[in-house]
Amino acid sequence: MLLHGRATDEHDLVTLLDELDPNRRLIGVTPRGPLSLPPGGAHWYKVRSVGFPGAETFLPTYERLTGWFDTLPDALDVPLERTVLGGFSQGAVMAYALGLGEGRPRPAALIALSGFIPTVDGFALGLDDVDGYPVAIGHGRFDPIIEARFGREARDRLKDAGADVLFRESPVAHTLDEDFLPELKEFVARALD
Repeated sequence: MLLHGRATDEHDLVTLLDELDPNRRLIGVTPRGPLSLPPGGAHWYKVRSVGFPGAETFLPTYERLTGWFDTLPDALDVPLERTVLGGFSQGAVMAYALGLGEGRPRPAALIALSGFIPTVDGFALGLDDVDGYPVAIGHGRFDPIIEARFGREARDRLKDAGADVLFRESPVAHTLDEDFLPELKEFVARALD
């Protein structure tokens, strides 16, 4: 499952599904963020400041997304341990929350591209049980929207908690690095083997 970034929609990452699974052996799901905010497109939360989503929109979206995500294993007949969760930008923020939220069950692996681990009043991470948990983080060194330090901070925090982190900081801005895609494809294959 891939979660799109701010001001786009559920179609934005469909081509990434093909890159991660070119043989189409897997089921790809790309939900749409529930909010319509300026400058247009769909959003997962209102930006208060980078790193700190507004609780008034983040918490209801998180609750709604977790409720929906928790029905997927039965609806698709794909167990959670065979599910890779990922996202770009705001979608990466929601993927961190959904995959690492306190008390949440862990999918097979997590991919976070150009995002940050959210700090929100009323939301807590559960990092006590991530020893060896596979997480792939990609971030652009020249990202003017979500600075690369947020990717580095997530890497360090997750490594310190014991997660098995694949990290790439690329010479790009706020975009996917095409050169990282082969590594992500292998990451997904390993997580599901």
